[in-house]
Amino acid sequence: MNAMKQKLLCCASMLWTLQLLGQDDRSQRLHEDALVIDAHNDVLYQSVRRGKDIGKRIGTGHTDLPRIREGGIDVQVFAVWCDEKYGKGTAFAYANKQIDGLMDVINRYPEAIALATDGKSIRQTVAQGKIAAVIGVEGGHMIEGRMDYLDSLFARGARYLTLTWNNSVDWATSATDETRNPSKLKHKGLTDFGRQVIHRMNELGMMVDLSHVGRQTFFDAMEVTTKPVLVSHSNAYALMAHPRNLHDDQITAVAENGGVICLNFYSGFLDPMHYTKINRLYEKHAPGDTVKRSTDAKYRLLPPAAKEQLRPPLSLLLDHIDYMVKLAGIDHVGIGSDFDGITSTPKGLDDCSDFPKITAGLLQRGYSETDIRKILGGNVLRVMEAQED
Repeated sequence: MNAMKQKLLCCASMLWTLQLLGQDDRSQRLHEDALVIDAHNDVLYQSVRRGKDIGKRIGTGHTDLPRIREGGIDVQVFAVWCDEKYGKGTAFAYANKQIDGLMDVINRYPEAIALATDGKSIRQTVAQGKIAAVIGVEGGHMIEGRMDYLDSLFARGARYLTLTWNNSVDWATSATDETRNPSKLKHKGLTDFGRQVIHRMNELGMMVDLSHVGRQTFFDAMEVTTKPVLVSHSNAYALMAHPRNLHDDQITAVAENGGVICLNFYSGFLDPMHYTKINRLYEKHAPGDTVKRSTDAKYRLLPPAAKEQLRPPLSLLLDHIDYMVKLAGIDHVGIGSDFDGITSTPKGLDDCSDFPKITAGLLQRGYSETDIRKILGGNVLRVMEAQED
């Protein structure tokens, strides 16, 4: 009897192993065959502007062309970003310098990467075996309140504008300011000029990106736009109550609009215990410190081993995807990693070469191959092509 039980257990173990191997093969084939789009990456600011050659493996940060290739990312949206220290007279010029940096990469590695500005050029570039580079501008302050600057950025290849970053602009208010600094605001939501910006973006065929914006700005933009919107790198507020994440009514509004919400990899937008854990670890590693520090400052002062403890499991990212799919529907969910713009990521997602793990995780959760293709890139491409109508 014992010998029979051992034989049965051995057979069961072999079957389980074969099933895992089969799942791995299926996952790899699906990921390689699917169109994979990452809707938001900050490597231009993090590495290119600092003189690093991302055409080669740079050994720092989350991103370079070899790792994009290893991750099976076919379309990489490169975010053009600067903070609120850049304003009138400086922000637009700085945005152009970052675009110059991307174009320099493209010119030096034409066999690996090419600029794409619409659905047709994306499909052609990917068919040629190259990475399709799309430009997104993260922060309305970079148009400096001028419509001609918006037109100029579009002419250079920018295909979305995030209306605000954490800082508000004269014509739109941010999620940070609407929730944490409301007394400082002269207005809330979009002004008349802000509505004109939305109209002009619709005319140009430029996606309206509603990550970072306040609720009032969000719903004002929804009333104005005639095209599907993009939320390039945000998560579900119900699972992690952070101002940067979307409330349920915002999620359903994006679905009704026909838009797409792309999930962010940042631990602080995924794990409801993230900031509590930082404070606890800081108290452990810096006992008796009486200096008043922000949570972000505390994080930077933690030793590497403590930072590693803060990384949530990959399952939390998949939970946010599940939540979005159940509330918005499978046609309205995508991926916007925010790599090189974030400090902490889920375990296993160390850099952009780890994208296949998302496909594997979705298969394990029972998503069909058709639905996974939509999440990986099909939905974002649909919204991008809808701007061209």
